[in-house]
Amino acid sequence: MDSQPVPSRRRVLVVDDNADAATLLAMFIGFHGHDTAVANSGSEGLALAAAFAPEVVILDLGMPQMSGYEVAVALRELPGLSDIYIAALTGWNDAQTKARVVASGFNRHLVKPADVGVVLDLVDGLEEAAGGRRGT
Repeated sequence: MDSQPVPSRRRVLVVDDNADAATLLAMFIGFHGHDTAVANSGSEGLALAAAFAPEVVILDLGMPQMSGYEVAVALRELPGLSDIYIAALTGWNDAQTKARVVASGFNRHLVKPADVGVVLDLVDGLEEAAGGRRGT
């Protein structure tokens, strides 16, 4: 009998000002065995990241007060979080956005509405992605 390797349990932070979308995505990821936390603003996301120490952050770009770009840069400056995996989750898919995502230190750019299977594959496959290039 072939058995599939069981993915490692991850700490995943979802940051999106759309509270319902963030909660739903976090619940889905949590149902698949990962620990999740949700923040609905950039400043809340940074505070929660410092306490929760996520391995993965799924981050909306278009938030009021503090954009996802600003949050990504700030996350990389927090002690112990410089190497976390950050995925942009946004409705924007133009060349300028993609370039800015890379420049801001994201590892991945996902377009809303994201296929939840792709998001789960991203979280589950983090070992393969470790050390991977940013912005893909």
